[in-house]
Amino acid sequence: MEKIPQESYDKALGQFRQQLIGIMNCFRCYGLDQDVEGACEEIIKLAELFSMRVRGKDVPIKVRETPRRRPTE
Repeated sequence: MEKIPQESYDKALGQFRQQLIGIMNCFRCYGLDQDVEGACEEIIKLAELFSMRVRGKDVPIKVRETPRRRPTE
C-alpha cells in the first residue's frame, strides 16, 4: 500500500484529534481535563497502531504495559 504525503497525514490526524476531543469534552465538566487530554493522545496512538496492523505491518496494538490506575486519596 502506498503512503499518503506527510502533509495529508498531518491534516487527517489533526481532524481526527479535533473530532475525538469534541467527543470527550463532555468529561471536562467533571474536572477530568488532564485525563481527557491524556486519553485522547492514547486513543490516537492506538488508532495509528491499528491502521499499521490492517495495512500489513506486524506491530502490537497496545500503548501501555500496565493499565492506568485510579489515584487514591
